[in-house]
Amino acid sequence: MRRSKMYNLVFAGEMRLIGEVIRIEDDRATIQVYEETDGLTLGGEIIDTGGPLCAELGPGLLSSIFDGIQRPLAGIAKEAGGIIPTGVTMPALDRQKRWRFTPLVEPGREIGAGDVIGTIQETASITHRVMIPTGVRGVIKEIRTGDMCLEDPVATLQDGTDIRPVQRWPVRRPRPFTRKITSEAPFITGQRIIDTLFPIASGGSVIIPGGFGTGKTVLEQTLAKFARADIIIYIGCGERGNEIAEVLTRFPGLEDPYTGHPLMDRSTLIVNTSNMPVAAREASIYTGITIGEYYRDMGYNVAVLADSVSRWAEAMREISGRLEELPGEEGFPMYLASRLAAFYERAGMVECTGQGGRKGSVTVCTAVSPPGGDFSEPVTQSALRVTGAMWALDTHLARRRHFPAIHWGKSFSLYRLDEWFCKNIATDWPQLKGWLMALLQKDEELQDVVQLVGPDALQDQDRVVVEMGFLIRENYLQQSPYSPEDAFCPLKKQYWMLKIFFKAYESALKELGEGHSIDEIFTTGRKVILADLKNIPGEKFPEAAEEIIKGL
Repeated sequence: MRRSKMYNLVFAGEMRLIGEVIRIEDDRATIQVYEETDGLTLGGEIIDTGGPLCAELGPGLLSSIFDGIQRPLAGIAKEAGGIIPTGVTMPALDRQKRWRFTPLVEPGREIGAGDVIGTIQETASITHRVMIPTGVRGVIKEIRTGDMCLEDPVATLQDGTDIRPVQRWPVRRPRPFTRKITSEAPFITGQRIIDTLFPIASGGSVIIPGGFGTGKTVLEQTLAKFARADIIIYIGCGERGNEIAEVLTRFPGLEDPYTGHPLMDRSTLIVNTSNMPVAAREASIYTGITIGEYYRDMGYNVAVLADSVSRWAEAMREISGRLEELPGEEGFPMYLASRLAAFYERAGMVECTGQGGRKGSVTVCTAVSPPGGDFSEPVTQSALRVTGAMWALDTHLARRRHFPAIHWGKSFSLYRLDEWFCKNIATDWPQLKGWLMALLQKDEELQDVVQLVGPDALQDQDRVVVEMGFLIRENYLQQSPYSPEDAFCPLKKQYWMLKIFFKAYESALKELGEGHSIDEIFTTGRKVILADLKNIPGEKFPEAAEEIIKGL
């Protein structure tokens, strides 16, 4: 095994179980198999492929469902009848399907890595841009058009190099780009508490920590459906089988709210349940973000949603324990923080390689499952150091059926996007956001007094804060993922809703100064109006908002 390298892909035994080299000592190698090792015998043959685990990148990635090492689950189910058999291997992309290739360059054109030479209509909503692989440069001798398989050359260079629609890339190695650029546009989610109080930039990174039952998976699935991104990569990493089964059954039937086409037309699912081997679980995160970077290089905005990195870290801990490595805090390997940092650093908006000045982004949203909801545990803390935002899920909010259960006092965002909101939504957006945050903080302070002696002990101005805080929590920060009007809230609707609450607060203070009582100010009719705001369709909201403000 002297010629082997770390992370080389190998086939073990007569069943050719897939594994990788995770330690080399002299002429001995330790191999972690991606599958159950039943059937391996002493003296079994080990075949070293000579390279690391690579992702197949090309047309057909979208609308597909893979396991952690990019085996196509639909194809395996069709061939094997359900349960994944031991040692099964199958190309990630269909080699028989024909794709219509349309060239964009002429013979005699000098091309280099990253240049787009043609397009394939991969789905109804996404055009696949065929790019020159890294390390290839030359002059096009011949370029073809028509229906082709993935292994058919679409172009040939003068030195005889064939260019095919499919390429391979090591999953643990970040794909190259020209340079990273600062993103000034937000990653729009349609969730009011996120877009208003804790937005992240397109190309940013965020963690979503929360204890058991706080709604991490539901929030990730909501983001997958409504987030403003061209491509969605959903990674179910070590989650329970019933949750993954729900994703697999629901996603193919969902409609894309932006295009009207099936949501799977712009989505790729990578699933690795908790009972699958830990090595494949550890690889699944890298497989997903490599696919995301591939579409980023085409100039698309990609969202990588991983649920959850805690299960990924547990898999890494289990492998580290088998290697007898020195453990760190709570048994996690000493390199936990550096591995997490290397993963999150693959997010960002970049100027793509190749001609044309394309720009693309990878936004990373990862759920974290801290044991007992303890945010001081190593995975959460290590991720916090390298991400730009945290949407902290609260157990008490989740028990009250408050969705999303994001706690406004524990969450934060380091992204400064006020200039974009001022330019594209409204010039007073930062002022309204600041007022909302100040009101919520004041309300949280007053809640301690209310719990002890009741609201009647507060001054009237403080009672206005408490009443308005309750209305905002219930009707602005909370959304229903099952309501057709409230599951996704456009930014314009968010702005007008926030403005109505601000005007209602000002009116309440004015009426209080005129001698009205709290009961006279917060009438049932006024509360009903504020509660019904979320049920008004987004396109009709600006007109309705003007009338509501006049009535306040």
